[in-house]
Amino acid sequence: MPHRILNLDEVADYLHLACEDVRALVRDGDIPHEMRGGRPVFRRVEMDAWASRRILGLEADRVAAYHARTRATANAAGLTALVEEAFIAPALASRTKASVLRDLVALADRNGLVHDSKALVASLVEREALCSTGLPGGLAIPHPRHHHPWLFGRSFVVIGRCVQALPFGAADRRPTDLFFLLGCQDDRLHLRTLARLCLLAQKTLLLEGLRAADDASAMRAALLDAEHAALQLEPPAKRPKGKPL
Repeated sequence: MPHRILNLDEVADYLHLACEDVRALVRDGDIPHEMRGGRPVFRRVEMDAWASRRILGLEADRVAAYHARTRATANAAGLTALVEEAFIAPALASRTKASVLRDLVALADRNGLVHDSKALVASLVEREALCSTGLPGGLAIPHPRHHHPWLFGRSFVVIGRCVQALPFGAADRRPTDLFFLLGCQDDRLHLRTLARLCLLAQKTLLLEGLRAADDASAMRAALLDAEHAALQLEPPAKRPKGKPL
């Protein structure tokens, strides 16, 4: 349930962090929480938004460290299982933020991935209202505000490459042409996959490969090659210095 209250152990497990890291975030006021009976509790709906924003804002080394933690705490589904060739649109005609969100959802819907396309579009718009999922480098990773399992037929990543880059609110103020619509039935899979996509964008030649690809098949191959390269080079999970997330 999206409004479930989590205790410290549960939120540490959900965020792929050590309990000591969560305590540090609470102590510094860096994570949304309430105090009940002298102990912190966390609303899961707030954790969804908070964790996504933090992951999207991590620098390369810190996203690599966090991604290594997610691999150590669970068997993350590889992108092979989440992205099929039919889930990729190499020539989206979208020209606005609103239209690209609709077009990505429409592609997911055509592939039988979405049970309620209108609700998904609304949740994407709600998430973008919190802060843009556009990132420097011309990519964005839109995802729903709430990860209701009933929205999706399965977990997936839909990829769109726009013919013309469009304003999407990235911090570098440059237009965006590559979009990864992330739809996961499980919240923890969502965070792992979000971290993996950020890792590939920052640590590999993924974006260049996607832009140079001739078609959907070549785009999928570029994605999987980048994933393989990143995982081969990734160091063992370790506690990063400074803020844990």
